[in-house]
Amino acid sequence: MSLLDETVEVPRRTMTLFFMVDTSGSMDGRKIGAVNESIQEVLPMIRDISATNPDAEINVAVLQFSKGASWIYKEPKPASDFEWNDLSAAGASADLGEACRELNSKLSKNGFMKSASGSYAPAIILLSDGEPTDDFDSGLAKLQENKWFSHAIKIAIAIGDDANKEKLAQFTGTSEAVFTVHNIDALKKMIRIVAVTSSQVGSQSSSTGDTTKQETTIRLIKDETKDEGGIESGTDTGTATSSDNYDDWN
Repeated sequence: MSLLDETVEVPRRTMTLFFMVDTSGSMDGRKIGAVNESIQEVLPMIRDISATNPDAEINVAVLQFSKGASWIYKEPKPASDFEWNDLSAAGASADLGEACRELNSKLSKNGFMKSASGSYAPAIILLSDGEPTDDFDSGLAKLQENKWFSHAIKIAIAIGDDANKEKLAQFTGTSEAVFTVHNIDALKKMIRIVAVTSSQVGSQSSSTGDTTKQETTIRLIKDETKDEGGIESGTDTGTATSSDNYDDWN
């Protein structure tokens, strides 16, 4: 058999999809229930994207924060093996600054990014309904020095009008990447759209031209949500008059 007859399998790269979930007490009840249900339902879609993508395998990691921050698994798991464990919400704290510091520690070769040459920049989805209660600014400042973070797709879902959208925009780097939802149906739909779009864009080889993966993801999300009630993009927040764009969590 000649070398030309041999099939050489080229290893795929990996792309990690991070969910950062606010589990403070204000998320208790229908909000955290919707988050649990939505991520559970979107996981098969992410598995399909990973299985059919010749460029990269998608890993999933989940960081929850209330009083402190913790991972639901010690390291990212391939989407094909990832099993969702329902999160619960309690307490008065939302330590987003600590979550930033914890994420920064894992976005390194000593953490989750063990093979820099074999990894695409991650996609990070932040979900919160309130105000950081710790030193968010210093935690974010440290995270912003991280090269993986600077190249990551970063999307924030503001769950209701009480979410501090200014802080979320600081995290994503632009208000364009902050999407506000006003009811349970909108929250479920937004989690699905953001998770699927981020996975699709983030796990592909970089596009040519001046458009970044972050910009592409934002554009696609806006296109898919422009006619959806209960969802506002960062540029629309505060200008809508529709009754769909007022909070209703009952």
